[in-house]
Amino acid sequence: CLENSVLLRKAVSFLFTVQSHRPHFIAVHCQEVGGKNYEASMSHVDCFVKELLSSDAMKEYNRVRVYLDENYKSQEHFTALGSCYFLHESLKNIQQFDFKAKKFKKVVGKEIYSDTLESTPMLEKEKFPQDYFPECKWSRKGFIRTRWALADCAFDLVNIHLFHDASNILAWEKSPSVYSGTRQKALGFVLDRITDQRFEKVPYFVFGDFNFRLDTRQVVESLCSTATMQTVRLGDTNEVDKLIFRESENDRKVVLQLEKKLFNYINQDVFRENNGTLFLQFDSELSCFKERLHELEISFPPSYPYSEDSSQGKQYMNTRCPAWCDRVLMSATAKDLVLKSLVDHHPVVDPRFIVTPLVYGFCSSSIPLSFTFRLNFFTSPPFSLFFQPALLLSLLLLSLCSASLPDGGIYCV
Repeated sequence: CLENSVLLRKAVSFLFTVQSHRPHFIAVHCQEVGGKNYEASMSHVDCFVKELLSSDAMKEYNRVRVYLDENYKSQEHFTALGSCYFLHESLKNIQQFDFKAKKFKKVVGKEIYSDTLESTPMLEKEKFPQDYFPECKWSRKGFIRTRWALADCAFDLVNIHLFHDASNILAWEKSPSVYSGTRQKALGFVLDRITDQRFEKVPYFVFGDFNFRLDTRQVVESLCSTATMQTVRLGDTNEVDKLIFRESENDRKVVLQLEKKLFNYINQDVFRENNGTLFLQFDSELSCFKERLHELEISFPPSYPYSEDSSQGKQYMNTRCPAWCDRVLMSATAKDLVLKSLVDHHPVVDPRFIVTPLVYGFCSSSIPLSFTFRLNFFTSPPFSLFFQPALLLSLLLLSLCSASLPDGGIYCV
């Protein structure tokens, strides 16, 4: 199974991260499980997960829950999401919520669910309503929620995949773009669902592929402020086919060429310089959720669209404007769990409170992100006025999004 170089690279990088941080609780959220050619490639996903579970690095994780949405024959339910959770043997008091019975249950053993997740009571999975989809065409977008309790601390982990930008031209025409509005509507749908009255409200982490994009119109205006624009239209429909921005001088060199699936800028290094912070001003899709979603400072370059050629893993493809599509977001109460500790009444901030790229050259258009932190909380026996020592729990949150390879081999954990 791991003879395939892509599978091997994924496994090695994941296991290296586990060995580096040695977390007690690992959450891996995957999107596009099976890739674009999922009918031919889904079997590789099962093989990879089994190989991963049998590795030496994972032997100390004696409780596992893997949920893979592989039922691609059900278009009205299929999301291609995968949520994998690994619990270290040192964790003694860990429970998972049963959404049907509305109570927590002790986590024991290793279980893999890969058929119809709709009947699994230990999670909530929803595909967005069809009228949310652009042109009402089904695609693999939705969310999966699981709920966990560590001692007296309960929290939700939400795997999410939102809609992409189908056309650079259409994204450029309006600021903010029509695609931004579609993602805003879908994300609002998720937040409403996970905070409604059906269940007790708890802190939540939402991480996955949000497909957040920079404001294309504003980025182009910034990059091409002194350039002149040439519009090329299709002869039969008069629709805009491409936009060509040229320098006014310097032999009218082409600075940027924009097409439906082409964003060819003369110097893509500007998106990597200083981790691309110059372009954070155009990353505004979260602004309308500032009361409901929070994140730590972004300190990595745009996570998309990296080359799917493993020999050019740090290069962006000339298909889309680079953007921070892959994020780790959280509620205000979840952020408090991350940033604060009551140990000796002093805040404790772990230096690893940072979202970082996991590995480059992943043969995927999105860079996997890892977020490691310590969760500090107390446990107290019944009727006691004194807290027991805080349990320092390391959590590793990973978000991976796979993309298709030329040979159709798509793999994702």
